[in-house]
Amino acid sequence: MVKGFKVYTPGGPEVLKYEELDVGEPGEGQVKIRIKAVGLNFIDVYFRKGVYGAKMPYVPGFESAGEVIAIGPGVTDAKVGDKVGCMGAFGAYAEEQIVPARALVPIPESVDFIKAGAILLKGMTAQMLLRKTFKVGPKHTILVHAAAGGVGSLLCQWARSLGAQVIGCVSSEEKARQATEDGCHHVIIYSKEDFGKRVMAITNNSGVHVVYDSVGRDTFQGSLDCLATRGYMISYGQSSGAPDPFTMSILAPKSLFLTRPSLIQYTTNRDELLEIANDLFHNVEAGVLKVRVNQTYPLSDAAKAHDDIENRRTTGSTVLIP
Repeated sequence: MVKGFKVYTPGGPEVLKYEELDVGEPGEGQVKIRIKAVGLNFIDVYFRKGVYGAKMPYVPGFESAGEVIAIGPGVTDAKVGDKVGCMGAFGAYAEEQIVPARALVPIPESVDFIKAGAILLKGMTAQMLLRKTFKVGPKHTILVHAAAGGVGSLLCQWARSLGAQVIGCVSSEEKARQATEDGCHHVIIYSKEDFGKRVMAITNNSGVHVVYDSVGRDTFQGSLDCLATRGYMISYGQSSGAPDPFTMSILAPKSLFLTRPSLIQYTTNRDELLEIANDLFHNVEAGVLKVRVNQTYPLSDAAKAHDDIENRRTTGSTVLIP
């Protein structure tokens, strides 16, 4: 038996129950990994609260890094001792986890477990957003909400390296300093000024080509308003709640594009998964991306970590250590 968390009913951080788990042995096409680091992501909060449906009970967590300790029948592309990461499969909030071998990503020797646990899901999401959903380049001006968060920090760094003009939106002076360090040309503290008006002032009323919005309800309309003609509204999260219902006609005056991408749909086969992961780790090793692990907690303190991320007391990435 190993220790880990289960969720039996939706609710606040208190529904995370730390207990003994019977992980079992890997079956056909599966491997067992000993987890060294668990990435905390807002999607964990969404599932815990019941925003996204999950069959109860379940072991939460979608991002882990560790070492293969057992392989099941039919596995040919992994072996005991491999240093691997996994994203997109429930079960990371535990000391051990069984995952499909096809979901594993090799971790380079130069990247330690904590960095890998912090960056795998967030970094692959950033790659998808910048290189797949909309291909950002030197001619583009972008707005990144939650610019000091786990994904936001990576978006700002990566977009700056691609030559884009980067505007970051944050909630405090401390987060503004980090966003500047991460490559933002302009930083807006939304609690002090209207971000939409400031964006239009920065862009001489032309607007931005892309908005990366993980906030949702509180920023949705303002994000649409500050887009340029034929601009892209990329909504990839809803930390403030789901946007209010709207009619498609609001996109028509500027022929706007709106998308709600999911990394799962951009990694539908192993080739796609490895392409995105390899691009991510290449940029980490090249020094383009600085992995900000600003908070670590023992795995047993996952409830406190959830409370902190929900109440915006974190910056960069947060990692749980079994």
